[in-house]
Amino acid sequence: MPHSEATINRGPAAAAENRRAILAAARTVFAERGYHAPLSAVAKAAGVGQGVLYRHFPTRLQLAFAVFDEHWAAYEALAEDPEPSAFGRLWRLVVDRTIENVAFVEMVLDARRTETEYDGAERMRALIGPPLERAVAAGLVDPALTVDDVMLAQQMVYGVVVCSPDPAGLRERVARALSTGGLLPPLT
Repeated sequence: MPHSEATINRGPAAAAENRRAILAAARTVFAERGYHAPLSAVAKAAGVGQGVLYRHFPTRLQLAFAVFDEHWAAYEALAEDPEPSAFGRLWRLVVDRTIENVAFVEMVLDARRTETEYDGAERMRALIGPPLERAVAAGLVDPALTVDDVMLAQQMVYGVVVCSPDPAGLRERVARALSTGGLLPPLT
């Protein structure tokens, strides 16, 4: 009988590698199928069993928080940029991420419903405020624009994205919806 190579269980030694694989797979699965995609699809794409996935991330929300931490890091970096143009770059990034990965907004909505201590909206407001003030002071945006306006506009982007039956031309529809108010900088 020929000898077959058995898969060796690396146990705890594989934990960091498994975690990275799960996060990469979740990023892809959430982007393609949305926040409510089956976690079994994430585990399969990562090449791990569901038990391994749940050992690292006991809940969907914990997995999503870990996946979308990179979004927050990018937002925070732009918010800290002292240049008045940082607000425009931050706004474009928020819009792009909403279009490309509606699962991020779905995660925020789920967290708002289920996690009483979740502060995502306040965190976003705090990020937007300082760069918006710098942009207003530099004359780059309409002085009437408020953080509440920006938050409302982001909600409009989400609405356009989830209500669009065809992804073709989605960016153009978002740009058109946002241009109707005239307060926000163009997305070009």
